[in-house]
Amino acid sequence: MKSALRRSGTGLAVSGPSAPDRRRRRREQTIDEILDVAIDVMAEEGVAGLSLSEVARRMGIQPPSLYKYFPSKLAVYDALFQRGASQVLAVFRAATAGAEPGWAALTAGLEAVMRLALDQQVIAQLLNWRPVPGFEPSAEAFAPSIEFIGEIRQLLRAAAERGELGAGASSEEGAALLSALVAVVMSQQLANQPGAPWHQGRFTRLTPQVVELFRCAYPPGAGGR
Repeated sequence: MKSALRRSGTGLAVSGPSAPDRRRRRREQTIDEILDVAIDVMAEEGVAGLSLSEVARRMGIQPPSLYKYFPSKLAVYDALFQRGASQVLAVFRAATAGAEPGWAALTAGLEAVMRLALDQQVIAQLLNWRPVPGFEPSAEAFAPSIEFIGEIRQLLRAAAERGELGAGASSEEGAALLSALVAVVMSQQLANQPGAPWHQGRFTRLTPQVVELFRCAYPPGAGGR
């Protein structure tokens, strides 16, 4: 980060970051703290049970102070959605980058995202279900999810080109089927055994078999639909 110059009694000296930079950094830190506390509240009260008054109480500030950062509770949900969707995309990319392009990368990425959902269940509910009446993510908040879906489709096409899947796997129907299979596993796990480790979960431990069902639906050599 560039440092500002200030004049001392003996000449020029390097100062710390500028005041606007410090204010911006403090603001970002406060926003992150608000979102973290909001997640804690939702973990206890349910995703739809978020209370900004409770968030403020836990932070030791007055509720009106929160409106300097978020104009409404729905804005907090939107920021949480965007942060969660961005993390999903980052985790998926990191997992796929270390695997062979195609089916191996896709399955590695999906497992990484599913593990993240198990670790961050409040955000998983916000991203994948509709737990908050009246909340719809903004286009900006939803953008990482669109990128995520696009990268899944790319890996499905790559798997088909490598002869690992049939051509129809990357169609709209194929992508929807894969999404449904993954969603069923996570919904069942979070509903029935939310505290179980990944490999001990009644449903998460079935993930390899579940994704193999998708390959059975679009076997190598099969044409598009």
